[in-house]
Amino acid sequence: MDIYAEIKGIKYSPYNTPKLKEQQFDLFDINNCPANCIVSDDNFTFSISKWVSPKRTRSYPFERVYNTLGFTKRITIIPIIKDEGKKGDRDFCLGSAET
Repeated sequence: MDIYAEIKGIKYSPYNTPKLKEQQFDLFDINNCPANCIVSDDNFTFSISKWVSPKRTRSYPFERVYNTLGFTKRITIIPIIKDEGKKGDRDFCLGSAET
């Protein structure tokens, strides 16, 4: 038996997503922004979601990504190096200013 399928496109509308905070691009700092937000300027607007831990099972990043799916321009920031900082917090990534 051969099964063949072709997906031509997926259309979706996210439901029950919170209203994201908006930040101006001039003042944007990835270390101090919320886990998901909107970044805008006069010429563009995009949504950002960031994982706060390289361990995807500890910080539930999929909800943050889902909350940005309603935007046409999306950026997801995934840490690849875990910085435990001088206090040794092993559960969350710290910005360079906090280490």
